[in-house]
Amino acid sequence: MTRKGIILAGGSGTRLYPITATISKQLLPVYNKPMVYYPLSMLMLAGIREVLIISTPDDLPSFRQLFGDGKALGMSFEYAVQKEPRGLAEAFIIGESFLDGSPSCLVLGDNILYGNTVGSVMKKASDRSEGAIIFGYPVKDPRRFGVVEFDSQWNVLSIEEKPEQPKSMHAVPGVYFYDSQAPTLAKQVRPSQRGELEITSLNQMYLQQKKLMVEVFGRGVAWFDTGTHHSLLQAANFVETIEERQGMMIGCIEEIAYANQWICSDTLLESAKKLGRSTYSDYLKQIAQD
Repeated sequence: MTRKGIILAGGSGTRLYPITATISKQLLPVYNKPMVYYPLSMLMLAGIREVLIISTPDDLPSFRQLFGDGKALGMSFEYAVQKEPRGLAEAFIIGESFLDGSPSCLVLGDNILYGNTVGSVMKKASDRSEGAIIFGYPVKDPRRFGVVEFDSQWNVLSIEEKPEQPKSMHAVPGVYFYDSQAPTLAKQVRPSQRGELEITSLNQMYLQQKKLMVEVFGRGVAWFDTGTHHSLLQAANFVETIEERQGMMIGCIEEIAYANQWICSDTLLESAKKLGRSTYSDYLKQIAQD
């Protein structure tokens, strides 16, 4: 069965600036494109064409205006509301009818992963039909994240949410692959002390079933959780450096759709035309002509 994707974007806990109190953080630019393009590109690299975007009642119209029905990317987009930020696991309850028994991939709207192996790792995880696959990424201060503990053979021993005394240095980035039972298990998650349905609790359920796998990213892969002013600036500077040096864009969703043969060169040029005069538009035109 074809895997479907969910992007969880927005929520009252994600505002960065008072001046953007009416703008979702995921619609703010990271260098030269909206932040949400980067997690969407991860779904596309995994071969996922059907996507549900979950956001607040205030923000959802902006996402709908940005992406429409997805046909310009050779994809299909649907939209759903999360009225309050009640936790990541609630995405599977909200999206149950959209998933309709399909396996899924949840990505957070403010996460960016970049590296030569990211695309192949996403595709491999997407092709797996049973259990759950999450990722581990070494960080300097894991206390701000979900943390996964391994044995000497890299088997998962435990996973904890924002522990005061982390059992490893490996944080869990906001990309999660699950089989068809995710909505059923999500309904069994009880609110944490923060009053949220934690994604870590869902992962623990898969771990108890011995169906949780973790792929560890090492050197050569960059991960940004752009939840702070500092990390947002870091991400923008990183994207600028890579793109200016290599001449290739990170997270260009039209380019990925074209490479996946979901759209033709005429559709690519039409998207470029709608963007007007910009370096992003010029980049799409160059791709269509190559």
